[in-house]
Amino acid sequence: MLDKIGIPKSLSWGFLGVMLFMMGDGLEAGWLSPFLVDNGLTVQQSAAIFTVYGISIALSSWFSGVCLDVFGPKKSMSMGLLFYVIGTAGFITFGFESMNYPVMLITYFIKGFGYPLFAYSFLTWVIYRSPKNKLSTAVGWFWVAYCAGMMVLGSWYSSYAIQYLGYVNTLWTSIFWVCLGTIFALVINKDKFEKKQISSKKEAVNELLKGITILKTNPRVAAGGVVRIINSVGSYGFPVFLPMHMAEHGIETSVWLQLWGTIFLGNIIFNLVFGFVGDKFGWKNTIIWFGGVGCAIFTLLLYYTPMITNGNLIATSIVGFIWGACLAGYVPIGALVPSVAGEDKGAAMSILNFAAGLSSFVAPAIAMTFIGSAGAEGVVWIFAILYLASAVIVKFIRLPEEDEMKKETDPLAS
Repeated sequence: MLDKIGIPKSLSWGFLGVMLFMMGDGLEAGWLSPFLVDNGLTVQQSAAIFTVYGISIALSSWFSGVCLDVFGPKKSMSMGLLFYVIGTAGFITFGFESMNYPVMLITYFIKGFGYPLFAYSFLTWVIYRSPKNKLSTAVGWFWVAYCAGMMVLGSWYSSYAIQYLGYVNTLWTSIFWVCLGTIFALVINKDKFEKKQISSKKEAVNELLKGITILKTNPRVAAGGVVRIINSVGSYGFPVFLPMHMAEHGIETSVWLQLWGTIFLGNIIFNLVFGFVGDKFGWKNTIIWFGGVGCAIFTLLLYYTPMITNGNLIATSIVGFIWGACLAGYVPIGALVPSVAGEDKGAAMSILNFAAGLSSFVAPAIAMTFIGSAGAEGVVWIFAILYLASAVIVKFIRLPEEDEMKKETDPLAS
């Protein structure tokens, strides 16, 4: 039954493992920025912590796909766990408790190497294991697990945990959740992955470098990477300033955490829906209309709704739910880009994973750069324009079958 609904049966426990790992990783995402600002840091300093975190995420994401080809998924994912535990323990012990800003920058940077090596290596594993006619659906299931953990369970759990455990102890529990996720993904999950046969160190280095050289050899993969960056600008950019905007209009931080969870409940549901839709309606059509255009419209509405309705939680939640659903319209990018990469699927996934990680750097960087001059409203408009630009880019990414059709029609036209 799992195979019929698009989940590779041999990897089913891994999906649960990713969900639990990302729950631990994402439990502070909705409240860390306002907490840091309330305890003496400026908005710019808080954004800088998220920015350096994004840099390490981007670096780790870039090589997650090719690391899987060279080292195998279990070694790559185990390295992710190690980085996460070291970075988180250091952040809490030496930075967070004393509000030591330089230490928080360094340790949060180390933590950022963790989840991409874990989650994105697993995503590449899924790409290799899934048939093409169900590829978008399988990717959709991955993002269901990813977002259910990071954006929903993490937010909901922390909204209650911080009341009973306090902020510091809530952060410590994140290590428990990521370790539990690792047990499901790497111990209970018994799938065997045959990594590429590499006969020399030089060949291994060349395989790792494909995560860079494919940008030149296959511009369509590079274009897909740009789209993937834009996909997540709201997810990583909004937490930097939107909680404060919501609070100005009557939606306090504790309520915001639940609202953020509700937003990504819509994302979870429609990650699966648009996985199916992408396989039926077309990967590109789904990304263009539901992803690019839909996100542009509802990004603006998410900002203006609490202003127009005087902080009406129901109206804001409905708009947020739809915005989260539109984000899921980008799910087929995980099927589109590997398909235009031919045999270099690992390298293509490295670019996509790097782009997803780079977004966690780009989005806070945009907020940090423009929040002073353009304000929160200007940043939101920048995000909306970027979403529209992504729709245009996808229009020009041709699949191999579109190339074949063009070759057949060109002689007829001439």
